[in-house]
Amino acid sequence: MKKFVQSWAINTLAVLVAVYIVPGIRFKDESLWTPLVTSLVLGILNAFIRPILMLWALPLLIFTLGLFRLVINALLLYFVSFLLGRYFEVDSFRAAFLGALVISIVSLLLNLLAGSSRSHVRFEHQRRPPGSDRGGSGPVIDI
Repeated sequence: MKKFVQSWAINTLAVLVAVYIVPGIRFKDESLWTPLVTSLVLGILNAFIRPILMLWALPLLIFTLGLFRLVINALLLYFVSFLLGRYFEVDSFRAAFLGALVISIVSLLLNLLAGSSRSHVRFEHQRRPPGSDRGGSGPVIDI
């Protein structure tokens, strides 16, 4: 439950940053519940609809080296606007794309700061093997 609430809070902050940075994305209602509900609906769509879209668009994802994920995220953000049109509005696909980019970056940074990210970076310095004439004593990056 703690992980869910932390993820929800991070997504809410990311949506708030996108609303304040990206022109064309706005809350129609100034209630405290609007960003919370918006991020909850976005999270539900990301959990259930996004994997289906990713599987459906797998050739495009491979061809674009994963950059098509931004288009999928933009479509989901645009769909949230369609579902919550009375409270949350995205004017165009361009605004949805920029908003999805901002939400992705802010979520990544906040997850790294909170320590809830699944990616870890470790730097190691390995010694040269005995009898080795070549270099190879540089740092090793294990991701």
